[in-house]
Amino acid sequence: MKWIVRIFLAVIGAVLGNAYGPSLFEMVRLYGEPFQYKIFGAAIGAILFVLITIRMVDYVVSLIRWCEEKLLKTPIVDMLCGVLGMVLGLVIAYFLSPAVAEIPILGKVVQSFMSILFAYVGYRVFFAKREDLISVFPSKLGRDRSKPTALRAGEAKILDTSVIIDGRIADIVRTEFLDGVLIIPSFVLEELQYIADSADVLKRNRGRRGLDILNRIQKELKIKVQVLEIDFEELQEVDSKLVKLAKQIQGKLVTNDFNLNKVCELQGVAVLNINDLANAVKPVVLPGEEIAVQVIKDGKETGQGIGYLDDGTMIVVEGGREFIGSRIEVLVTSVLQTSAGRMIFAKPKLLERAL
Repeated sequence: MKWIVRIFLAVIGAVLGNAYGPSLFEMVRLYGEPFQYKIFGAAIGAILFVLITIRMVDYVVSLIRWCEEKLLKTPIVDMLCGVLGMVLGLVIAYFLSPAVAEIPILGKVVQSFMSILFAYVGYRVFFAKREDLISVFPSKLGRDRSKPTALRAGEAKILDTSVIIDGRIADIVRTEFLDGVLIIPSFVLEELQYIADSADVLKRNRGRRGLDILNRIQKELKIKVQVLEIDFEELQEVDSKLVKLAKQIQGKLVTNDFNLNKVCELQGVAVLNINDLANAVKPVVLPGEEIAVQVIKDGKETGQGIGYLDDGTMIVVEGGREFIGSRIEVLVTSVLQTSAGRMIFAKPKLLERAL
């Protein structure tokens, strides 16, 4: 790529040297046989232009590679819609050009600016309205890109970033409790890739684990997986894009994000929260039951102690601070169940007997 840019710059220098070289030589009073030939001016122009722009090459190559990456990530239908809008904008500018060109002095400048403006506006409008265009002109390419084919409402299960990184989704799929088609949007893959490339070691390991989980689901498990090349440029947050996609394809969102769960409930999007599933299969503990627990640390309130069951359920023991480091029998007083998890409140059985 660098050699291509250098050759291009050398050609520009050669053309300028060929056109203006002899005149410049005369201005600086360089006479003689070689200076009067245009070929000599072209050679000097090419060499000087390459030397002058040597620092510019890296920036030009970086710009070209950035454009290339953007084009590779852009779905073909989105690209075609944008180009169509740009062409239409240029056509409109062409028909308006004769009237604008008659403006005194500024006619040519306004004409050039108008062409750029109409091309940009056409591109942005058609790119933003690409979904509407696809629905007006249906095609196999458009349907495959924007929604899963031949799926009933609710059959598509959309995975968000947090549930992929969590890793439990692979075990749930393996047990065949989750059916239908797993949908992985391209913007979720991009976020996973960004996390996997993070400078932070913990984030990088989480991102790589998420990519490994997806690879395992695709290659080892029986469920059908479909990657949707779709994005919503007008939205910045991945969570907002997931909600909009779930509405668009009438799918269910699979997550373990408490806040995203609440947003989906408010917007009427069906959610499969794997934390709810994990809590549902935990042993049921009722008020009045007796359980043994190891008190390991202080609670938030005065005198409280905190312990955990084998499945990770937190137990808040009222008056349990004095038993830290000991395994005691406690009496369950109440159970709090939320999408974020389950909390059990209890008091030491010894205190109950004393009362």
